[in-house]
Amino acid sequence: MWHDSVLDTIGDTPLVRINEIAEDLPCTVLGKVEFFNPGGSVKDRIGISMVEDAEEKGLIEPGGTIIEGTSGNTGAGLAIAAIAKGYRCIFTTTDKQSREKVDVLRGLGAEVLICPTNVEPDDPRSYYSVAKRLSEEIPNSVYLNQYDNPSNPKIHYETTGPELWEQTEGQITHYVAGAGTGGTISGTGRYLKEQSEDVTVIGVDPAGSVFHKYFHEGVFDEDEIYPYFTEGVGEDILPDNMNFDVVDDFVQVEDKPAMQMTRRLAQEEGLFIGQSCGMAMAGALKWMEDHRDTLTADDVVVVILPDSGFRYLSKTYNDEWMRNHGFLERKPDVTADEVLNLRPDHSDLIAAAPGDAIGSVIERMTAEGISQMPVIDGGEVVGSVTETRILNRLIDAPDARTKSVRTIMGDPFPVVPASLHLDHLSAYLEQNAGAVLVDHGPDSRQGYSVLTKSDLISALARVGEGTNGRS
Repeated sequence: MWHDSVLDTIGDTPLVRINEIAEDLPCTVLGKVEFFNPGGSVKDRIGISMVEDAEEKGLIEPGGTIIEGTSGNTGAGLAIAAIAKGYRCIFTTTDKQSREKVDVLRGLGAEVLICPTNVEPDDPRSYYSVAKRLSEEIPNSVYLNQYDNPSNPKIHYETTGPELWEQTEGQITHYVAGAGTGGTISGTGRYLKEQSEDVTVIGVDPAGSVFHKYFHEGVFDEDEIYPYFTEGVGEDILPDNMNFDVVDDFVQVEDKPAMQMTRRLAQEEGLFIGQSCGMAMAGALKWMEDHRDTLTADDVVVVILPDSGFRYLSKTYNDEWMRNHGFLERKPDVTADEVLNLRPDHSDLIAAAPGDAIGSVIERMTAEGISQMPVIDGGEVVGSVTETRILNRLIDAPDARTKSVRTIMGDPFPVVPASLHLDHLSAYLEQNAGAVLVDHGPDSRQGYSVLTKSDLISALARVGEGTNGRS
């Protein structure tokens, strides 16, 4: 069996039990894993829905242009629909979105305009305003406006809600989702409440968004609006698609627990998901802890996990980005010299000279149990030799054992000061051949020492042992 187009593969995403993270809770916790959609997110559902609705209403003719303001995922869903139906796409997005999201949109053939994040929604530079203006200027174009377009919650009412009801065999008792446009939580929540009034719908809002306070106090407080890092969720406006009447509670989650939960879901559950997924799960766990006394073994809590972690490789899944924003603890304050001191063997530097025979170097490397060494000529580091380079040369020329090292040596290992700290040291090791030369300075009798990735890993393990495995 085959599908006529990729659009036929949208929906029917799996429901997966959350095990380790929810093990202490009395209820069953499930994740609706939306990255199984062809465009990698829940927004594929509304992409095709909004396009077909525009076609039915005569808002776009063949060969026309789809225009939308997007944080990335809706754009991908629309781009896939546009490819199947022969439309051009122009998307506006904000400068806070990950590079991967923009790359995906452009990879799908869309034009992408980057707009500033920290401007008012009605500012002519905002991504809402730019999208609307383009739709007025470009003939045969349509601004789909996912925030106010009723086909957004409608498709969730028609697909996501019924899927959850069927997949849980009607046992779902709690539905948890982040809110951005409001379509996912409102459409799905309305369907579920029509099946059972006892289903509790819980919204999760990032700190810096308006929904949480508006739900609890009925106040649109502009002072509550401030920049936050979690992408694709929360708002600085009240979209028409956000139906507060189907929501029973709202919880708020800061960026740090959202990012950390995103990483935990990947590492503990094998769910390589995006930032808003971590935020939704963190919010769900927060709500369940606050209401633990009301939960039973019969309760089934479903959390929408909207997208894939592959769109956040440069952010949430990048240790340096996480540390720079305070979402990940800093690495131990260890220097190159301290890494070497933690190494069990403190042997002198083992080096080759340019004129050494390759065969003799092989014998020394074997005897010393090392895989690489610097090449030094008259006290100056002039190159490096590794077992990989030697092996490749011997494969090409078996008689090369008698040739000199200068015929196969590579670039010198980077020379770093003994005082270099761990963050920079690990960057050197990642970017180069897995080794650096540590310069102990003119006053030291040691001269240079080779430091490898293995040395660093061993040192970190020893540091971790000294702090109960945590740093």
